[in-house]
Amino acid sequence: MRLRHIEVFHAIMQVGTISGAAQVLHISQPAVTKVLQHAELQLGMPLFERVRGKLYPKPEAHRLFAETEKLHRDLQGIRRLAASLKNRACETVRLVATPTVAISVLPAALTDWRRDFSQTRCELATFHTSEIVNALRLGEADLALSLQDPRHPGIEAEAIAQGALTVMAPAGTWSAAECAEPVTPAALVDTMHGELIGLADGDPIGEMVVAACEAQDVRPVFHTVVQTYQIARALVEAGAGCAVLDPFTAASGTRDKVQCRPWAPAMPVQLYLLTASHAPLSHGARELANCIGAAARALIEKR
Repeated sequence: MRLRHIEVFHAIMQVGTISGAAQVLHISQPAVTKVLQHAELQLGMPLFERVRGKLYPKPEAHRLFAETEKLHRDLQGIRRLAASLKNRACETVRLVATPTVAISVLPAALTDWRRDFSQTRCELATFHTSEIVNALRLGEADLALSLQDPRHPGIEAEAIAQGALTVMAPAGTWSAAECAEPVTPAALVDTMHGELIGLADGDPIGEMVVAACEAQDVRPVFHTVVQTYQIARALVEAGAGCAVLDPFTAASGTRDKVQCRPWAPAMPVQLYLLTASHAPLSHGARELANCIGAAARALIEKR
């Protein structure tokens, strides 16, 4: 089968009709019919039963569809890559970041960067780290930000800012003197006001917190578990409990609503600049990365 045959066959299998496939592919119904007939002629067998103008896939069609699914996804990836390469002819910087970094660090960084790059188009998107890797490899992004090093052979990771795990609590939880001192897992569990908010299973920071607690024979009970650091921060600001978070989220909390203390033992958290290997950044993208690093470091220092 040729690629055109597979494309038409896949569209018919997805929507179930010749007319629907024609709409999906933006071609005429006779063109779809002609390609399908040619594909069946080359295969030497029919793929569909024709009953009163409707198509019903034969068992062979279902098997063929399962085998061509991966190729169809690869073709879509190639199209996205081709489109992104075309768009790079324009002066555009495409940045993706995890939601936490996008909310806490990027606004100030982008404001500083705009002073020198007022006419450069910047496209911002938020992804999880696994999605970031795919976006960089497909050429859909120029640079990315994450609190994790994906340790992928096709991705370069550069640490541009560093802080430490931070305990965030509602305002009034601790005295001014206590806020200057680190807090251990045992002290947090014993003396905190309200609930300790947990992070979802598999979250890197959540795993660090649980490991530190278990090392001190502390078994925290999480009655509230959240998917994102921003939700945890919002809950703390509302007085719903305490949370152990990355330093950037903690530093961006509303000052009159929260208090922050270092977590003991100290555990570093780094902000990584991620780029595709062998894909050097443009001048504008590199300067944006510099502004992001400076904004991240300033955010932590202010807290």
